[in-house]
Amino acid sequence: MYLGILPGGQEIAAKRLCRSSGQGVEEFKTEVELVAKLQHRNLVRLLGFSVEREETIVVYEYAPNGSLDRLLFEPELSEQLDWSTRYKVMVGVAHGRLYLHEDSRLRIIHRDLKASNILLDANMNAKISDFGTAQIFSADQTQANTNKIVGTYGYMSPEYLMFGHFSVKSDIFSYGVLMLEIITGKKNSQFFALDSNEDLLGYVWKHWNNRMPSEVVDPALRSAYSVNEVIKCMHIGLLCVQDDAEDRPTMDSVILMLNSNSIKIPVPQRPSFFFPGKKYQQEPCVLDSGPSNSKLDQSINEITSPCSPTDNDLADSGPQ
Repeated sequence: MYLGILPGGQEIAAKRLCRSSGQGVEEFKTEVELVAKLQHRNLVRLLGFSVEREETIVVYEYAPNGSLDRLLFEPELSEQLDWSTRYKVMVGVAHGRLYLHEDSRLRIIHRDLKASNILLDANMNAKISDFGTAQIFSADQTQANTNKIVGTYGYMSPEYLMFGHFSVKSDIFSYGVLMLEIITGKKNSQFFALDSNEDLLGYVWKHWNNRMPSEVVDPALRSAYSVNEVIKCMHIGLLCVQDDAEDRPTMDSVILMLNSNSIKIPVPQRPSFFFPGKKYQQEPCVLDSGPSNSKLDQSINEITSPCSPTDNDLADSGPQ
């Protein structure tokens, strides 16, 4: 991505299709076609494109605060994302996803929602970008299958990763992972790189189930956050990453839960854990309930109490 300035002084972002990137002409056409038709305050706006000889360039509105991952995962920058900004980003992305799923002329499954594909404008408004792998559904279509898995590991839903099934609910899973990353300040892929015995979902679930959610909140927030909002967002994030797609909420339900302090949120079950390149059985996870040690931990019951683990919860949860 390049920063450019038009003759009138307007700053723009120019995306150049790299011949070695693996993104083909069809992906480029898909991206241009989709973004040109989609107009929403939480989607990046297409200004133009150019195809000349072997050069292919698409021009977007410029987002001066860059991508979410740059601010979220770089320690020296993460303090710029206070809790109100993070909450605003989660709500903005949810509205953008609802537009894609239900409110636009097309039903769009993004298939690669992640922190690096969320841009932030001058007012820290979230802009969903990169539609190269998006899939158009007909108005009455709810799901599809593919033999070509595209996207980013760690954000893919279990049914998509293992069987190639994707739907609006697979996008919901990606959104849930993004929510948990925004709350914790940790990349899901960070756990894989550390050869950890759990991923981000398991890490958050363990502390949620032990009623100690404060331990997973990004230290960069320095306790300057709304306790109830953090608990609620963690709760919604875990609900979005449920194994069974039917157990995940729709995006309009997510927005309703984000905007309401009185609606009852369903209790999530423990998500399964998936590990790239590993062929072993996960040891049963022992879920001890420890004492609450902070206002955040004590306030979790103001919204809901996590389910107590059953024998099935403690059984092996690796890929079947």
